Amino acid sequence: MNDVLRTLREARPAELNPDATVDADARRAELARAMAADVDPATPGKAMRRRVRPMWGLGLAGAVAAGALVAATLVAPGGDEPGANRAGGGPGAEKTLDAKTVLLAAAEKANGQTDTPRAYWHHVAIASHTYTVGKAGARYAIVTRDRQETWTPSEPGGKAWNGRQYLGAKPATAADAEAWRSAGSPGGFDVRVPISPGSTITKPFTVEVEPGPVEIRPSTPAEGGKVFWLGRNVTMKDLRSLPSDAARLKAELMRWYEGHGTEGDVPARPGEWLYGVAQGLVMDMPVRPEVRAAAFRMLAGLPSVKSIGEVTDPEGRTGNAIAVDKETPRGVIRHRMIIDLSIGTALASQNIMLKPASGEEVPAGRAMNSVVTISAEWTDSPPR
Repeated sequence: MNDVLRTLREARPAELNPDATVDADARRAELARAMAADVDPATPGKAMRRRVRPMWGLGLAGAVAAGALVAATLVAPGGDEPGANRAGGGPGAEKTLDAKTVLLAAAEKANGQTDTPRAYWHHVAIASHTYTVGKAGARYAIVTRDRQETWTPSEPGGKAWNGRQYLGAKPATAADAEAWRSAGSPGGFDVRVPISPGSTITKPFTVEVEPGPVEIRPSTPAEGGKVFWLGRNVTMKDLRSLPSDAARLKAELMRWYEGHGTEGDVPARPGEWLYGVAQGLVMDMPVRPEVRAAAFRMLAGLPSVKSIGEVTDPEGRTGNAIAVDKETPRGVIRHRMIIDLSIGTALASQNIMLKPASGEEVPAGRAMNSVVTISAEWTDSPPR
């Protein structure tokens, strides 16, 4: 691996040199994506996450934020993430790879992946959200988990399905578990989420401790077979036709930039918008391997991205994390993506509170929400 990375460093274009002077306008990366929960009309009062479909926003990876992450300012790279593995000064300590090296290594491996389209693109992910609940003076955190599954047809007119299972809620830490028991071990919790991306207005819903049933429902693609979102609704053919050159890919995506974020009307700079679209592309979508590689190279050209080092995702898998930090009214929030460099695949995305603002209940180091990709592959098998 070290030989591979050394080769990549030597082959790195001059414009991707981490010490090179960069344009200030490029120092923005888009990560403020808020999501409001929907209520299942069949079970009034019971919470249901917004149905995640490939054509909804950026897919699951683009819908990880449960709190209101409103218009924000990017924080310059620097600082340590609580709990991240960092280079030490002792014998045998390894230096953390810079973000560009990580992304170029991911591109190298992604470019060698196989790609044999079949009847469906099958994507499985687990989304987690952390909420603060309880009475004043006795507040504690809980984590909810949802399994999301989609079958997207490779051909126009094909049938699509969405699957979901609510996996339950539990206290976030041992201290939270003690507070939960002191509160009488309630079986449900009242929480609030923004009514729309970027909104400061919230609405209530209830989450339960016990998991729910598996739900699989047929889905109808948008008019014209548009099933994915890349700044606009696109078809499977559009997605499969994206250019494999990083510069051309960037130009193609930026054609649809309209000055606001991907999930609402909150203003977003071009680089912010591009990061959000690219993250969804590399985590969720059935692009050709060479296009995924181009997206990683495109991300390597965003100087606001930093390297966190080796971390563990919520499913216990190890990878290298890249991130950007954003200053929001709630505090500085770190938005990171964890990548398995051995195969060139994005494992997970997370939003982590780095420096809470005065009065914010979320403590430093807490993962506010995350999306973990369990599998993403072509299959001929529909749901059973």
